[in-house]
Amino acid sequence: MSEKRGRCLCGGVQFSIAGPLRPVIYCHCILCRRSSGHFVAATACAMPHLTLHRSDSLQWYRSSDQAQRGFCRICGSNLFWRPDSGTHISIMAGTLDDPTGVRGVAHIHVHSKGDYYTVEDGLPGHMDGAHGVPLP
Repeated sequence: MSEKRGRCLCGGVQFSIAGPLRPVIYCHCILCRRSSGHFVAATACAMPHLTLHRSDSLQWYRSSDQAQRGFCRICGSNLFWRPDSGTHISIMAGTLDDPTGVRGVAHIHVHSKGDYYTVEDGLPGHMDGAHGVPLP
């Protein structure tokens, strides 16, 4: 498996992943929509597989009693979602350099989706976060 790289818009946060990435899950929950401005497309990796090469501007925000979101405090890029109880970290798919090698496989929290769009891509939709896609 080749190393994947990613970064924020301004380059203040740069990272690489040296292990497998989970397929992309699209999350429509209100927290993801508010933090990103739309629904979130995120992959994930095991925590030990993520290396931060530059993190001077990485800021963590406690968005719920279960998780934190990592973003760049300079350019505002939404980068990571880290559950308190997990061994993985979600990575916003749009922050990865091409080719990413990942594909979307499911939607979660579709009951919370915005009223200004439809979900009609044929991928499975789940009402909660249980999507059945194993973490790498």
